[in-house]
Amino acid sequence: MTTEHKHIAADKDEARPYNSISLPITGMTCASCVAHVGNALREVEGVDSAEVSLAAESANVTLNQADGVSASNLIETVRDAGYGVPTTVERIHVGGMTCASCVGHVGSALRSLSGVVRADVNLAADLAEVEFVSGALSRRDLRDAVTGAGYELVSFEGDRDAETEFEEAQKRRKSDLDDLRRRVVASLAVAAFIMAGMQYSSIGALEDISPTAANYLFMALAAPVQFWAGSRFYRGAWGALKHRTSNMNTLVAIGTSTAFLYSAAATLFRPVFEDSVVFESGGISGHATGTYFDVSASIIGLILLGRWLEARARGRTSDAIRKLIGLTPNTAMLERNGENVQVPVEEIAVGDRIVLRPGERVPVDGVIFEGAGDIDESMLTGESVPAEKSDRDAVFAGTVNGTGGLRFTATRVGRDTALAQIVTMVERAQASKAPVERLVDRVTAVFVPAVLSAALMTFVVWMFLAPDPAFVNALLLTVAVLVIACPCALGLATPTAIMVGMGRGASRGLLIRNAEVLESAQKLDTVVFDKTGTLTEGRPSVSSVVVNGGNENELLALAAAVESGSEHPVGSAVVNRARELGIDIDQVSDFSATAGRGVEGMAQGSEVLVGSPAMLSERGIELGDLAGNVSELSGRGETVLAVAVNGSAIGLIGVMDTVRKSAAEAVQVLKSMGIRTVMLTGDNRQTAEAVAQRVGVDEVVAEVLPADKAERIAELKSGGARVAMVGDGINDAPALALADVGIAIGSGTDIAIESADITLTANDPRGVAEVIGLSRSTMRTVRQNLFWAFFYNVALIPVAAGALHPLFLDADVPGWIQPLLGQHGFLNPIAAAAAMALSSVTVVMNSLRLGRTKADEPVRRPPASPRATPAIASA
Repeated sequence: MTTEHKHIAADKDEARPYNSISLPITGMTCASCVAHVGNALREVEGVDSAEVSLAAESANVTLNQADGVSASNLIETVRDAGYGVPTTVERIHVGGMTCASCVGHVGSALRSLSGVVRADVNLAADLAEVEFVSGALSRRDLRDAVTGAGYELVSFEGDRDAETEFEEAQKRRKSDLDDLRRRVVASLAVAAFIMAGMQYSSIGALEDISPTAANYLFMALAAPVQFWAGSRFYRGAWGALKHRTSNMNTLVAIGTSTAFLYSAAATLFRPVFEDSVVFESGGISGHATGTYFDVSASIIGLILLGRWLEARARGRTSDAIRKLIGLTPNTAMLERNGENVQVPVEEIAVGDRIVLRPGERVPVDGVIFEGAGDIDESMLTGESVPAEKSDRDAVFAGTVNGTGGLRFTATRVGRDTALAQIVTMVERAQASKAPVERLVDRVTAVFVPAVLSAALMTFVVWMFLAPDPAFVNALLLTVAVLVIACPCALGLATPTAIMVGMGRGASRGLLIRNAEVLESAQKLDTVVFDKTGTLTEGRPSVSSVVVNGGNENELLALAAAVESGSEHPVGSAVVNRARELGIDIDQVSDFSATAGRGVEGMAQGSEVLVGSPAMLSERGIELGDLAGNVSELSGRGETVLAVAVNGSAIGLIGVMDTVRKSAAEAVQVLKSMGIRTVMLTGDNRQTAEAVAQRVGVDEVVAEVLPADKAERIAELKSGGARVAMVGDGINDAPALALADVGIAIGSGTDIAIESADITLTANDPRGVAEVIGLSRSTMRTVRQNLFWAFFYNVALIPVAAGALHPLFLDADVPGWIQPLLGQHGFLNPIAAAAAMALSSVTVVMNSLRLGRTKADEPVRRPPASPRATPAIASA
């Protein structure tokens, strides 16, 4: 997919510097453009030279590698100069990632490629999203980077349809779960047998068995666990070692190998060990055999159990996607050669005529040409009341036909349907990175090396300070430090919560562009609503006509003639009223429109002007006796149009747009959340105040020209406010883009939706409070997860290193806690492994609560309008 992004989500330190890079440039038309681009690039610190070619539409830039210039720096420079740099986004399914360190390795490998703008890697979704300069890289380059880092590139997204990709991902996940389960059962069964067998000498019938014979049996049982069940740890550690890095697999492999190899050596060379000061029975686990095969087997079994539980829980984070994909039926009834034929949905093409019976799901997007019925669109809009559909109305894939048979023509199929676009948008949003993850990235970059250093220090210190057997206790403390450290919890803390939050939003008709937007929404303290189409229905109608010495029909005929050239909803209301009354509408000539003011043109041989009273005043046209009527109509909340013919005012037309039934509730909920509400409108102040009073907004900004809306948003932001703009029209697009968070109502234009960060597929302003509540809940869960992940590691690594030992120098460890802390306050490595396994599961389970809880989210009431139409997720 090639795209020009609204934001380039990359810091200067996110992408690595390169010696040179070639940038495709769009928008250059002459030699001046070439010079402009070249000069802009050469001014970037770290650029040695920049040669720009108009014919090739490209720039070859040579860099000083030491100055750390990245592709994102160069692209920003070109775009700031007023030109374009097309970029391509690839989404990759990556296999073999197990912890936050793996995420860092894959991200670093991808960012090291020349031309990469950003590379976001998501552990919870096993996905990497890479944005790079178009043409700079091939899929082979990306594959080589991933496999070269020691991981598997499973597939590129887009090779198959969304349903097939999802099904294959689920099959891979199930296969991995089955394999993990087999290894868990085998490991824990062997560990339990060995742990029980370690006490064989207490059984009279077995007391004559020598420790050497017992150890050979235990070694034979533990070896398959170590090298078969634990093979994934060795593979992961070896892959990291080849690239001079380390990860969680490194810690587990070293820790379990230490326990197993020590025990194996003590078994194979027992006489040597018996004569050595390092061999003494007892230690943390109190084993009379002098070996610790149960420790290595238990650690592997418990950590694999944790991964199995974690993988099962992570699978549930994609429930929302699974439900959306499952909404598309497998087959459809087509009209072919006068007959109805059942065909697979994949065979439907644009233009096919489809028969839809009562109770069936719509297979693809289309337009009805015959029949009428009620369509349940709740899966797209969140609206519980079915939408009435008839001839020329649109229907959308995944929605359900209620009563009545329909026939419609397919207009969008496959990946182009509204449902498929929503699925794609949600998947991309789930895989994106929130800014808070940058902290995690910095920590995980040094986490594993720090743990390895701590383990080495632990061994050295306790070799001299530990009670006898000092060597054994030091060794087992080292193992405990290695296996208790959990970068998994750090890596899963943010993405699992983001995935669940995004999925929940999608299921409720809240489409959020990316994780950065989700994080930003929690900080909002001001919400600015456009009036028309947002707080109101957006379907104004004529409510009053005041004439100054003529008749209403003549006034409407002249006004409708001029307004017929306008696309504004207020103008459409005048034209519709004239048609309802059967008035002939003449052609208009010399038509012109003044944004936010009105229209004018020649109709019936006269110069006709229809606009706001302010527009007439600017033209020097006096309203006379009509001035009092203006105040009266405005006081009732009507938008007033003054009509002038040949320079004289002849009457007024009052137009009223019905306030949405849910608008007052939406504003009230926002105010209860401590959020300031503002209404922005081009209407005169009296009309605006009347509407504002009905919905309860805190502040009204009236008589704002479309071009000035963005300026008003900028003023609010300059005052320190965190602003969301809610709108639906083309003239709202600049303000939506400038706001901290732009929110588009689903019935809005494609341009408004494209400019927005969040799209509410239902035509319901209550979704604004919902999405802010969802953001607050999600980010609170992220903070809880990060606190747990950091607290767990900060608190328990010292415990594993023996920090509790001084507490038991003069007192015995209570018997009930000895299985965990032994006789000296040293943490049992098996308990360390259990704690590590549970830490990541805890983080995932806490994230899954988001799918059930309603914290911070207002309750959605039945929709105000049964005719809501879902937005096409063009964003």
